[in-house]
Amino acid sequence: MAKRVAVIDIGSNSLRMVIYEKTSRFAFHILYEAKSRVRISQNAYQNGGNLQEIPMQRAFDALSNFIPIIASFKARKTLCVATSALRDAPNKKEFLNRVKNCLGLNIKVIDGQREAYLGAIACANLLPEQQSALSIDIGGGSTEFALISKKNILKSVSLNLGTVRLKELFFDFNNIDGAKEYIDKELALLDEMDASTIIGIGGTFRAISSAILTNSNYPMDKLHAYKPSYDDFEEFLEKILSSDDENLKKLGIKSSRFDVIKSGALILLRVFKKFNIKELLTSGVGVREGVFLADLLRTSNDRFPLNYNTSVRYILDAYIENISYANQISRVSKELFDLVADRLNMDKKYRHELSIASKLCMSGNSIHFYSSNKHSYELIQDALEFGFTHEQIALIATLARFSKRKLPSASHVDKFSSLLPHNEQLNALSYILSLSVALLSHMPRNIDFKLTLRDDTIEVESKNSLYLARECVEKLEPLKNSPLMVKFL
Repeated sequence: MAKRVAVIDIGSNSLRMVIYEKTSRFAFHILYEAKSRVRISQNAYQNGGNLQEIPMQRAFDALSNFIPIIASFKARKTLCVATSALRDAPNKKEFLNRVKNCLGLNIKVIDGQREAYLGAIACANLLPEQQSALSIDIGGGSTEFALISKKNILKSVSLNLGTVRLKELFFDFNNIDGAKEYIDKELALLDEMDASTIIGIGGTFRAISSAILTNSNYPMDKLHAYKPSYDDFEEFLEKILSSDDENLKKLGIKSSRFDVIKSGALILLRVFKKFNIKELLTSGVGVREGVFLADLLRTSNDRFPLNYNTSVRYILDAYIENISYANQISRVSKELFDLVADRLNMDKKYRHELSIASKLCMSGNSIHFYSSNKHSYELIQDALEFGFTHEQIALIATLARFSKRKLPSASHVDKFSSLLPHNEQLNALSYILSLSVALLSHMPRNIDFKLTLRDDTIEVESKNSLYLARECVEKLEPLKNSPLMVKFL
């Protein structure tokens, strides 16, 4: 696969272009992103689905600007897909041929089932694993659903429900009852599906989640993998339906969505009514990421290898020069965890987060050595994007932030209390990581000491001098209310 790949997604509402760069076989990051709200489907549904000249021209103009941007980044491959508006349009060849002849761009019009599958690929690979969930991607012309169990996509369906379609057919005529009847008739095609968790993809769901997040005291500014309260979300949908433009603005909805947010909210409310929803999960990824991943993972059954995380690998690739040292810290921290977990009444599930924090805690060194822990913390919070819950991200970032001498500060713990484990667990994990870093302060090529737990004492034995390690360990803030000690033999 090319190192740099551009993906263009032509939706009913917007044209989006993303340029991805691989840092190793399965690790990647975004180099550039552009969006244009061309509304290519404008007035199409009132005209037999036919694309109208002015919206087509807007889309052509946006694409003509995307092409030189892609060239400037030297992307070796461009993948361009179009969804509902073009696949529904009897006159789509007019637009497709013009783009191909004038811009040299081949647009692949994908069917609804493929669109649903691509969104599901992104969710299955880039969100925390779900036992059973139904993804929903509300677009301008259609809405895609996929049933996801762990990493498996069991079924994908596309329905002729979309914000622009409903606006032009019903909302423009204030026919809300007609819209409800139409939506429910389409949703009847999902009778064989069942899930208690909804994964929200697309602009409507994200816009509502973003507004709820902004107006809350939530401690993390991250939309991907955000879990809004079901009750709060449902109440917010009802407020949207009863609001004028001024109140929509007060709710935190952007003006560019005023004309379609109500139809999107109604679709969601009817979906909620149909299923016994208990949990909501916001996805920051969708069809674009699915197109990229389908190409990236084409030889591995559309999924990452077992126990592989692309965000962790990206941070290791881009920000850690001495990966061997990072792996050593992880190895020592896991060994210490296994030695003292029972003695400190630690939950074994945190071993994984401790291991990741150990590998990434030195990532800030590449930004500024003397404030490396601060930069590691900020980098992890931002770049540890895929495959982790917000609780996991908060814990991993916190452990990296306090991986030198001090345990997590009271002010930090108070700010993130809703996401972090209780103090005893957090302090024990923090101490283990700081102790691992201290023991490796002389950075041996190979770990040259043996660890043993005898009663409440961690014994460190080596044939070599551990003078620097001993000095660093003595400077660590001790665990409160714990008899645990470190002894060098």
